Amino acid sequence: MNEEALVVKLFGIPFNVGNVLSGLIAAIIVFAVVYWFSRDVQLKPTGKQNALEYLIDFTNGIVKNALPDSEGRQFRLLAFTLFMFIFVSNQLGLMIEFIVGDITYIKSPTSSVVTTLSLAFMVLVLSHAMGVKRFGFFGYLKNSYINPNPIMLPINILEQFTNFLTVALRLYGNIFSGEVLLTTIGAFAKSKGIMTVIPAIPLEMIWQGFSVFIGAIQAYVFVTLIMVYVSQKVEKE
Repeated sequence: MNEEALVVKLFGIPFNVGNVLSGLIAAIIVFAVVYWFSRDVQLKPTGKQNALEYLIDFTNGIVKNALPDSEGRQFRLLAFTLFMFIFVSNQLGLMIEFIVGDITYIKSPTSSVVTTLSLAFMVLVLSHAMGVKRFGFFGYLKNSYINPNPIMLPINILEQFTNFLTVALRLYGNIFSGEVLLTTIGAFAKSKGIMTVIPAIPLEMIWQGFSVFIGAIQAYVFVTLIMVYVSQKVEKE
């Protein structure tokens, strides 16, 4: 995947148009789906309401496994929103890919390391802020950095950076590699005409199905890890 990036500057800050546009489309899709699924809510759910409630129960379960209800309740909406956005972002490049010349305008947002690093940074900063809110600044420092023993301070500081990189790069690596393989299969299909198109079609269908599964798993893993990191900041070690 050697596509070029269109970068524009706003107030001196560079923005990758492909990343911004793809992320905006993913957010719109999530909003539209949740809005549609939540219309005409009934006491006895059926159809799309059942699907929405299943997704909410699923993400609530992720939070519950990491945090007690007293603390976890405030993170349920965050977990649901993150899961939906990341899942749709992971699948977007399989459904839509818009390329003009060498510039890709629409792809999976999570196939860009900038997007995954931004998501991880945003949520991990939130977890630190919630830790300060829960314990106070000095209590947060004690709970997060010098427990169970002050000698652990350097390791605990290093862990903050490794957590940030691990959660972001795991998501990026899986989605980016999937799109690279799909691009490779597409190039193979075009290489020798009909002789390569025929075997490439089932191969691409199989890999796309597998990519949907991987995209769902990676959304689950990302949200699970984030909730674990949040629990480390708002719960006493």
